[in-house]
Amino acid sequence: MEDTEKLKKSKVIRIDSQKSWEHYISHVTDQKYPVVVHFSAFWCVPSIVMNPVFEELASNYQDVLFLTLDVDEVKEIASKMEIKAMPTFVLLNGGTPVGKIVGANPDEIRKRIDDFVQSSLSYKSE
Repeated sequence: MEDTEKLKKSKVIRIDSQKSWEHYISHVTDQKYPVVVHFSAFWCVPSIVMNPVFEELASNYQDVLFLTLDVDEVKEIASKMEIKAMPTFVLLNGGTPVGKIVGANPDEIRKRIDDFVQSSLSYKSE
């Protein structure tokens, strides 16, 4: 039951098609909104291990859009974003890639996302 409650409260949006990707990216491009994307794979243990960390970050940063997608389900996006390993976290500002973190290092990911969010939000408020 507790796991079900967590799923209901998830702040991470799962991208399962090119259409859903385009929908969210076009919206954030217009808004100049910061986005963090977790490129994962269902068979990749480090990606799975990072899911709770990603959920935690999504809960902590309300002004950021957190997306996740399985590279095997939406191959064209993974290819376009030049994803070569999982997990990979891509930082987008207004739809434009501004950073990439490859690997399952929770401390590094927290630090980079925190820095990214602080700079994005201060830039947006100017």
